[in-house]
Order: sequence, then structure tokens, then C-alpha cells
Amino acid sequence: MDEHLGPGRRRPALDVGCGDGALARHLHHELGYRTTGIDISHSAIALAASHNPGPEPAWRCGDFATGDLTALPEPAYAVITCRLVYRWMDDKRAFLNRVRHLLVPGGIFWVVTEIAGRRPTSDPLQDLGITPAQAELLTAGWSAVHIADLDVLRCYALRP
Repeated sequence: MDEHLGPGRRRPALDVGCGDGALARHLHHELGYRTTGIDISHSAIALAASHNPGPEPAWRCGDFATGDLTALPEPAYAVITCRLVYRWMDDKRAFLNRVRHLLVPGGIFWVVTEIAGRRPTSDPLQDLGITPAQAELLTAGWSAVHIADLDVLRCYALRP
């Protein structure tokens, strides 16, 4: 991920579905982005905010998929990340349109998602990931698509 995203140089980054904030903190502290983490869960945002290793990323509780994007602290982002969240978006096309709307020209959308069928057939979570059709929708319409496989996960670096 670090290789694809590069140094932040205080450019804005948005972590969608930030959960406990680990990825947002990595973007902020290790890579140097000015990061905002957003999650629909109040308890996730409270957990993310409870970690205090220094200057924190900004935390927002809200629904990225349907909420008011003008409530975010930046009008556009150099990096938008989405780890283990894309699979749960009901309207994936609308979600991707919102991401594209917020990415600056030359920005990058970093997605980590599980791929269906990669677990053993005996595993009850075998169908948890995205389908080939959902993966095709995810990668359609980007000027550059880079993919890296990690066991059951797939990482996508997508550029407008």
C-alpha cells in the first residue's frame, strides 16, 4: 500500500469505514497525509478517537454512502481508502460515484476486499467476498488499475 500511495506531504486522505482507525492513523502518522476517518458506527469512531499516539487524524461519524459529503473537512482528497468495506455497500455504483466525486485529479482510490470463493469450500465464510461482477464494476472506468492478491484478499489501486 505504501508504495502505491507514496508520501502524503500533508495532502488530504479519507479512510472510508475507518473502524478502529488503524489505517487512518497509518496514513496520518507514517505516510504523512492529513487524514480523516469516517465510519457509520458511533462506537467505532469513539474507539478510533480513544487511541492517542500524538496528533490524531480527524474523525467523523456518518454514512459515506448516503450522507452529506460537504460535512467532510476537505472538498477533495488525494487518497481515499476503503478496507473491508466495499463488499458491504448496497449500491456499489453510487458508492463509486461518490468516491470519484471526491478524488482530486491524479488521486488514488485504495480498496482492500475479500474475493468470494478463495476460502476452502468447507469454510462458512467462503462466499463472503465480492463476486467477479462486483470486481468488474469496481475496476471499470479508471485510467489505471493495479491489483495485488493477498491470500483471500485483493488490493486495488485505482486512478481516475
